[in-house]
Amino acid sequence: MGQRLKCLLLIAVIALSGVHGLRDNYYRYSCPNAESVIQSAVSTELDKNLKLAAGLIRMQFHDCFVEGCDGSVLLDGPNTEKHAPINAKLIARDSTVKLNGSRWEVQGGRKDGFQSSSAKAEADIPPPEFDASQLIDSFARRGLSTRQMVILSGSHTVGVADCSKIVGRLYNFNDQYFTDPSIDPAYAEQLKKDCPQNSWNTTIEVFMDTITPGTFDSDYYQVLKQKKGLFTSDQTLYKDARTTATVNSLMNNGRFQKKFGEAMRALAAVGVKSGSQGEIRKYCRSINY
Repeated sequence: MGQRLKCLLLIAVIALSGVHGLRDNYYRYSCPNAESVIQSAVSTELDKNLKLAAGLIRMQFHDCFVEGCDGSVLLDGPNTEKHAPINAKLIARDSTVKLNGSRWEVQGGRKDGFQSSSAKAEADIPPPEFDASQLIDSFARRGLSTRQMVILSGSHTVGVADCSKIVGRLYNFNDQYFTDPSIDPAYAEQLKKDCPQNSWNTTIEVFMDTITPGTFDSDYYQVLKQKKGLFTSDQTLYKDARTTATVNSLMNNGRFQKKFGEAMRALAAVGVKSGSQGEIRKYCRSINY
């Protein structure tokens, strides 16, 4: 991701920092143009490369799951979160709107954190291999429900993944199956053409939503019903009895759009720092001192 876009994202994080609790329209009086400035800047960058939109949505999730929503993913340094392998190619709301998706009110009032650890990112962010039980537990530890987990997974409707993330499902899956049997056979063959065996290619990308990959909509859940979930952590949502009903209900696009905004607000409240727990950074990519 380019330095200019990084700085714009950091500006967005700063604009949402404050000294009190979270609330809507936090900067209505002190900085009334904050959200419009951020929206304009993000829109300008996405007009140059719309593929960055999915990464922006992903950024909120990756930040909030490590040390809470405190901008720790943005800090520079050799062992910070941005250097964790799980954050490779990492680039929220304004991106979603740009992709014809939901709009919700972003609350302000959080402070920026002091620490950022690549090791902690690797330990805390759910990997593509997680099953439903692991996902449920991971989200529950952050105060998020199973239903919210399924809703937030819907952000994969505009995501892409490189071959290295999926070859394990395509070749030598386990002692019983060469290819993961939960994948639709025809889809598996297509993926094998895109990702040859033993390539572990990190430059070839495949879409996570095979129906409308460039639009933020509920088709992601239709993909799961068709057994075309790209990751184990995707397909498990339709396989597991605890989450299947939610997947089916979210195939209604209007319901998904509404619930996604609500879930993103809940995500943005995870581990919010206040008082001496954090600061308002003067320079987005480093702590003040």
